[in-house]
Amino acid sequence: MTASDRQFPEPAPERQVFANRTLKMKSIRAVGYDMDYTLTQYKAEAFEEFAFTHASSRLAELGWPVGALSFDPTSTARGLVVDQDLGNLVKATRFGWVVRARHGSRFLDHDEVRSAYLGTHIDLSEDRYVLLNSLFSLSEASLFAQGVELLDAGRLPGGMGYREMFTTVVDSVNGVHRDGTLKKDVLADPGRFISLDGDIVASLLDQRVSGKLLMLITNSEWSYTNKIMTHTFDPFLRGGDTWRDLFEIVVVSSAKPGFFTSSNPLYRVVDEERGLLEPHFGPLDSGGVFYGGNAQLLEESLGLIGDEILYVGDHLYGDVHYSKALRRWRTALILQELEAEIRALAEFNPTQVRLSELIDHRQRLETQLGAQRLAELRAAEGHADPLGPNEDHLASIAETEAELSQLNELMAPLKDEASRLQNEGWGTLTRAKQDKSLFFRQIERYADIYTSRVSNLLFPGPYATFRMGRLALPHDPPF
Repeated sequence: MTASDRQFPEPAPERQVFANRTLKMKSIRAVGYDMDYTLTQYKAEAFEEFAFTHASSRLAELGWPVGALSFDPTSTARGLVVDQDLGNLVKATRFGWVVRARHGSRFLDHDEVRSAYLGTHIDLSEDRYVLLNSLFSLSEASLFAQGVELLDAGRLPGGMGYREMFTTVVDSVNGVHRDGTLKKDVLADPGRFISLDGDIVASLLDQRVSGKLLMLITNSEWSYTNKIMTHTFDPFLRGGDTWRDLFEIVVVSSAKPGFFTSSNPLYRVVDEERGLLEPHFGPLDSGGVFYGGNAQLLEESLGLIGDEILYVGDHLYGDVHYSKALRRWRTALILQELEAEIRALAEFNPTQVRLSELIDHRQRLETQLGAQRLAELRAAEGHADPLGPNEDHLASIAETEAELSQLNELMAPLKDEASRLQNEGWGTLTRAKQDKSLFFRQIERYADIYTSRVSNLLFPGPYATFRMGRLALPHDPPF
């Protein structure tokens, strides 16, 4: 039996790792991990509902009438854009053209979207637009949408516009993360908010024994990090080991993306029970717990730069954008929603095949109709058809138009079904109608690989090579 004959585990489609650029794991010498929504798999609906509830209480203290508000996880999605000028949530294509918009609880119809965004494309460099980068954004977006309705009804404090209202919402949600209110609830009942996955631990063990240096770099503070990692990792470790034995370096309160963009000072946690700090000068040594700091200092401590380091996180900008664009690290993005999307696409595939056949048929009819119209004009002007007589050209234009109309009616419900996969209102994370979504365009730019959870790295393992497939271009011949 040759090596190629051996059978290796083949993960389910939704548990595979997908590559935007070729990544050879054997060339990676250090792997850094985010914690929240990366190493720790929160149950997003429960977690964000609590964030919504606590943030609503803060808004009530500011005089907002929030008693009737409730968290609806289907009303929003990661990857949408907040339009602070018009008070809309929008979904855009990779080129920034808006294909779907919601104002408060109401989706705008086609004419309203066209009127609002004709000649406008979503440019994320403009402060008018805010991309919802992570699952942490769901509670913000849900509060914002309901806040729009309160503002339009004149029920919010005077002098507030959509932009000011959104800022207030974000501050309230961030506040419940910063002050420990939400984290206290999580620690009191971790099983309610966290899904355990021993394969995450197994994957990191494989990476460690293969010689890779592992790091934890999280924005969470030390006390919370220690308790969460103990809960999620220690039950799957043997021989009295703890999660601390897996990581050479632990950095808490890293203030990403500032960790990648600034020269923030570094502190060492010298009393882990009480979280006491002292300034630290010099390299980050093995086994230490550090507070703050920056990527430049980390690279100098490791003696590694750029593509020797892989960073794995769930936040498009805080984790993979800046580590890729500024530090040239290799990057992996965790997209928890990807599993549901892939399953939905698989279930829809028979319908998609049928829809594709109809689209091809429509293309042929449109080509025929164009030729018929041109033949009619040539005949009226006395020009000869350079291709000679063609019975398709002689067929009735009205008949072709009628067939096209019937075809479009047949396609309409299938296209509508396709646009509502995974999320009834917004569709899939990665597509905007037939195009890539603006969010997925950012994934392409900044994430070398992406997958639904860290445990998907267990197979094929720490020596894997992730290769991007051949990109299909519009002019490629059919295969």
